[in-house]
Amino acid sequence: MASLKALILGTLGLAPEVLGANLLASHYTGKIFSLSYTPGARNATATLSSKFDTSGCGTLPAWLHIDSGVPIVYCVDEDWNGSGMLSSYSVGPDGSLKQTGQTVTSGASVHGTPYGGGDVDGYNFIATVQYDPSTLTTYELPLTSSSAVLQQLKFNLTEPKTNPRQNAPHPHAAQLDPTGKFIIVPDLGADLIRIFSIDSATGNLTACEPGVAGEGDGPRHGAWWAPTEGSTAGQKLYTVNELGNSVSAWTATYPEGGCLTLEKTQTLSSYAEGSVAPNGSKAAEVHVSGNFLYAANRADETFGAENDSLATYAIDPSSGDIEWVEATPAHAWFPRTFSINKAGDLVAVGGQTSSNVVIIARDTKTGKLGDVVANLKVATPGTPQQEDGLSAVVWVE
Repeated sequence: MASLKALILGTLGLAPEVLGANLLASHYTGKIFSLSYTPGARNATATLSSKFDTSGCGTLPAWLHIDSGVPIVYCVDEDWNGSGMLSSYSVGPDGSLKQTGQTVTSGASVHGTPYGGGDVDGYNFIATVQYDPSTLTTYELPLTSSSAVLQQLKFNLTEPKTNPRQNAPHPHAAQLDPTGKFIIVPDLGADLIRIFSIDSATGNLTACEPGVAGEGDGPRHGAWWAPTEGSTAGQKLYTVNELGNSVSAWTATYPEGGCLTLEKTQTLSSYAEGSVAPNGSKAAEVHVSGNFLYAANRADETFGAENDSLATYAIDPSSGDIEWVEATPAHAWFPRTFSINKAGDLVAVGGQTSSNVVIIARDTKTGKLGDVVANLKVATPGTPQQEDGLSAVVWVE
């Protein structure tokens, strides 16, 4: 019997390969754009177009969080003027956005994640991090105009750092571990992966012993991997290190009834052996798909003017160790963000300065990135090394 999808497409007179997908992209003009990707039927060219846009996430929407199968996206505002926004939107089947919640914050938030089992799409709380204020802040869900801070943790340096950008703790992400029981916070300023256990009833976070990065690494974001999905056996965390232009592998251990612990086992450059990171380059984001790890390099122009690079690593399925594979074009300038679709065959890259979203084909067996299949300019280009241009891109699946 034909699948429901095939029957629907047949009724519409469309081939199965024409089925499209939606993406969301935030931009430092204060808007979130809903994009529609349609693969090419047979020999036709794929298309990427902007369908809708909306505001309501302050002046500098810096990060979008959406979970697969959950039609709610959370947006974090980086506004530096003392008054930011934390917003939520429902995502329609056509990619349209409807604001479902909003609260005023003190600003400077660069990342966030919902957490804790609950009634709002499986969550009851949301955690955000503030880069220069050196804080981790939580709120109860759903967001409303009267939402108040649930908890705010202030970080301090315990010892001086040599890198001038490490003048204070700079938490750069708040991310759930695969069990949903812990939040990790890569701290670029303190060279730490901070770990917090979650009280799912109250939303309170309790600090655990942090993972210690290399001096001057500047960890920014993380991605999880395990040999067997749904099991913590062999669990690994991979972090991208902005200041060190590198990626690190960490062994995760879950003691019975205790805190998650992280031990760094590897650090590899985000450039090929023998290559040196160009002046001004900054590693940005990291993702895992299958047994492959990917990192984005900003402002290296490895592949020509305004064309930075993506680094690919193979993950050893037995040990979780990583090995350099290759660098490929990002087809974007200052790729602050990228997202791999659930099927693993497409990578959406967001160029902050070039302000484009480019879709790159990915071979699910070899992990190698291939040709550009679609490319779209979104709003206005940014200024090199400045807080403008495109800030985040995510698949809606």
